[in-house]
Amino acid sequence: MPLSRGIVKWHNDGLQNRSWEFDSLCPCKKIIETMSKFGNYVKESYDELVHKVSWPTFKELQSSAVVVAVAALILALIVFCMDVVFGVQSMGWKGLLGYFYALIG
Repeated sequence: MPLSRGIVKWHNDGLQNRSWEFDSLCPCKKIIETMSKFGNYVKESYDELVHKVSWPTFKELQSSAVVVAVAALILALIVFCMDVVFGVQSMGWKGLLGYFYALIG
């Protein structure tokens, strides 16, 4: 079992396998290991995106885009109608709340 003493490590694996191991003072080893891990991550990500992900067809993308566009238009019309009804628009129309406040105020 290795015993760590700073940058020098003593290995004693039995009577015949005693040795000193000197670690480099250069931190390049850790940088190389980190870059190697990052490279593996990129390779595995590419492999997963290319071979394991089921991408939608162009026709499916078009139909999804149409659904999103229609939903956005419906929500925009609802907000516009609420603005007109409550008098947020400045077209001379005070809205229902404006007329209600005029009656009670």
